[in-house]
Amino acid sequence: MGRGKVELKRIENKVNRQVTFAKRKNGLLKKAYELSVLCEAEVGLIIFSPCGKLHEFCSSPSIVKTIEKYHKYNHAAMEATEDPNQIQSRYQEYLGLKARVNALQQMQLNMKGEQLGAMSMKELEHLENKLDMSLKQVRSTKTRSMLNQLDELRIKEDTLLKANRDLKRKLEEMNVVIQSPWSGGEGDDSASYQPQGQLQQLQTGLQLSSTQDPHDVAMAAPNLWMF
Repeated sequence: MGRGKVELKRIENKVNRQVTFAKRKNGLLKKAYELSVLCEAEVGLIIFSPCGKLHEFCSSPSIVKTIEKYHKYNHAAMEATEDPNQIQSRYQEYLGLKARVNALQQMQLNMKGEQLGAMSMKELEHLENKLDMSLKQVRSTKTRSMLNQLDELRIKEDTLLKANRDLKRKLEEMNVVIQSPWSGGEGDDSASYQPQGQLQQLQTGLQLSSTQDPHDVAMAAPNLWMF
């Protein structure tokens, strides 16, 4: 019993569709290989599965070269079959683009101050107006750039001033700690003034020694140094 003809339409069942794709793909790759071997033909085959996976076969070392060769021959065939009117239209378009490029190059030279001898007075006035407008735009852009830089410098200045104030405050706190080495701690005022009281006691004893008897001063000297 022969196999019935398969209707060419999309297989709705996903599993059957995947099985059919695998079988037909393998058969197509096999036929491409046989064609390249039996006939020495350059064959390139590219297949993308429904999920986007690439399958390829190429009888030459690189399928990229085969594709480039295809584009080359295809482009030559298109030119051979192209309408002469289309060729003339493209040539006219090429001439128009070439004239436009030449005009832009000439305008660039004129704006640099070169080749102005062939220009009329009206053309020179038009060129002068264009240069004035360009100069105004350049100056405006330059002014905006300078203002932006000035704002950035002001922000940096404020940051540096704040950092300077913080450092100054820390140095003042360190100087306060260094200048009060006699303090035993916060709130200990009596300990900080003790050396000054002893110095005053010593000065008073020296003044008394100048008016008293040397014997009495010698007797009182031990008491002066016991502080």
